[in-house]
Amino acid sequence: MQRTIIVGDVHGCVDEMQALLRQCGVVRGDRVVLAGDLVAKGPDSRGVVQLVREMGALAVLGNHDDFCIDVWRRRHQAEARRPRRWLLDTLDESDWAFLESLPLFLRLGAEGEGGPEVAVVHAGAVPGVPLEEQERDNLLSLRSLVGGSAPSRRLLMRWPWAAAWRGPEHIVFGHDAVRGLQQYPLATGVDTGCVYGRELTALELPSRRIYKVPARRRYAGV
Repeated sequence: MQRTIIVGDVHGCVDEMQALLRQCGVVRGDRVVLAGDLVAKGPDSRGVVQLVREMGALAVLGNHDDFCIDVWRRRHQAEARRPRRWLLDTLDESDWAFLESLPLFLRLGAEGEGGPEVAVVHAGAVPGVPLEEQERDNLLSLRSLVGGSAPSRRLLMRWPWAAAWRGPEHIVFGHDAVRGLQQYPLATGVDTGCVYGRELTALELPSRRIYKVPARRRYAGV
């Protein structure tokens, strides 16, 4: 695998994203992937989208990206005046087209010789179900397995879905800022709540090295 940097939920925190990429020492030939939620809540969603596009970085769709796309599609309706309406005035048509093009998951190839394949999703995956057969809502919003088996978007601290994931892929995901950095043999969670004033985190592959930068301030409440 070429050197790959997978960044947790940025949420418009473009300054922190730039600082994290500098800390990672990203150079030409490195692959940068975002684990969804590029926009909303933070100070500069357009800056994040433009940076990702300029770099030629990859990304998966996050639940907040998806919600904002829905608001944009309904921009002439009364419902579009609800929260996140302001994004309609900051992103241009090509930015929205980019967000609409984001996949629900990405396969990045084998982690190393004889190692597992790496896949990136925003939220999670139900154990035992191939990624291609996962429900869309779970890929965008899964957090827990009720009783260790039933998928739920609720935060149930005893039952993180990632603790039950047995592959075959090594899944890297975001979405779960409350639990923060999660490191299991075949699942790594990299949302550490930058937009809530904590940290922006990246996972380097194939080394599995973790990089972090602190948030400049708290931009949103949990």
